[in-house]
Amino acid sequence: MIEILLITILSLALYGFALNKKKAKVLSEINILHSQPHYHGLYTAFLTIVPAIILLISWSFIMNIIMGANLKDYFSDITDAGLVEFYTNGVIDYVEGTTDAIIDHVGFIPAVEYYQSLQKTSSILQFIVTLTLALILFRYSMRFVEVQFKARDHIERVVVIIMRASAVFAIFVTLGIVLSLLFETLRFFDSVNVFDFLFGLHWSPQMAIRADQVGSSGSFGAVPVFTGTLLISFIAMAVAGPIGMYSAIYLSQYASDRVRSYAKPIIEILAGIPTVVYGFFAVITVAPFFRDLGAFLTFTNMSSESALIAGSVLGIMIIPFVASLTDDALTAVPKSLKEGSLAMGATLSETTKKVIIPASFHGIVGSFLLAFSRAIGETMIVVMAAGFAANLTFNPFDSVSTVTVQIVGLLTGDQEFDSPKTLSAFALAFVLFFITLILNVISLSIVKRYREQYE
Repeated sequence: MIEILLITILSLALYGFALNKKKAKVLSEINILHSQPHYHGLYTAFLTIVPAIILLISWSFIMNIIMGANLKDYFSDITDAGLVEFYTNGVIDYVEGTTDAIIDHVGFIPAVEYYQSLQKTSSILQFIVTLTLALILFRYSMRFVEVQFKARDHIERVVVIIMRASAVFAIFVTLGIVLSLLFETLRFFDSVNVFDFLFGLHWSPQMAIRADQVGSSGSFGAVPVFTGTLLISFIAMAVAGPIGMYSAIYLSQYASDRVRSYAKPIIEILAGIPTVVYGFFAVITVAPFFRDLGAFLTFTNMSSESALIAGSVLGIMIIPFVASLTDDALTAVPKSLKEGSLAMGATLSETTKKVIIPASFHGIVGSFLLAFSRAIGETMIVVMAAGFAANLTFNPFDSVSTVTVQIVGLLTGDQEFDSPKTLSAFALAFVLFFITLILNVISLSIVKRYREQYE
């Protein structure tokens, strides 16, 4: 029923937009309107749909609270609050169709019948009240198609409110992520010493499965995990950095418009390939190539899972990030700088090295930072090409693991979220967030310095 209600309200809003826009257009042929006709149509559409949607969301939220509270009365003989919550959720899941399990309790079937009847009544009332409100506001908005009505000001005010709310929402989401990580990290450090975690040289969280192993020094040492993350990321940047940089220089300075129109979209296609495809490419093609190459060069420690394989394929994946953003930064340099340098007798190569690259250095730094952040956050390629072993090594031929891979492994499956083993995933995420924040601050300072120098 809610789908029908949403379609009806949206159709009414579109009809109101078309109708009032047409009325305002007819009126503008006789008089000079304060606002253009489409603003009058938008005013009707906004007034019809926005309050109705707000009422719809509020109604659903409030009724869920009321119905959930009333369901607890059917399990009043149970003293355990957690068990009452479990039975209540079981009733809701049964009615919603997410499960067909019937709980062995005398109040379960009556609770299901009550919830179904109340849900049906609530849906009917919700439909009637919301549609009535939309119709009233739709009819009310018809009165404002006038010469002096400031429809544009009202629409712009609503748009500003939406943008402000979006900015506030983004800030609160960021704070929520940080605080959720922080609280769980603090819980983890209640069991494991912070210095053992930050400076420990052995990562084996599965060892902490017995009471005498909780908090054992070395089991949660995160140094190997972060070492593997940085090792793979630096290998990836060693591949993507030069290739992406030189590709951007060629496309922006040397390539013809025809070549550029074909080459840039082809390079950017790499960014749209799923990471699991890159993982298969690493396993099927790149790993055998490096293994055969190692055998040919008599490298005895070359294996099918290594940081070199994962970093190489990851570097191929992030080439578009470097190439596309660097190309945008290079082409954004004013043509007067380039033409002035060429007019002074400098070659195109000298102009590129001495003028264009320094002038766009802040944009190039931004592209490298984005690519590096993308490399740090990759999971699938590392799982398939480098494995899960958290080895403390700087040898690119060895198998290593990254922070994201360990987080996935720790949070996959049936886990207890009050054990150090699981909470260590939040600690890893928090430290990785802190490291990324430091890198962002450093990059912003570099960007600010060179932007002030060349702008």
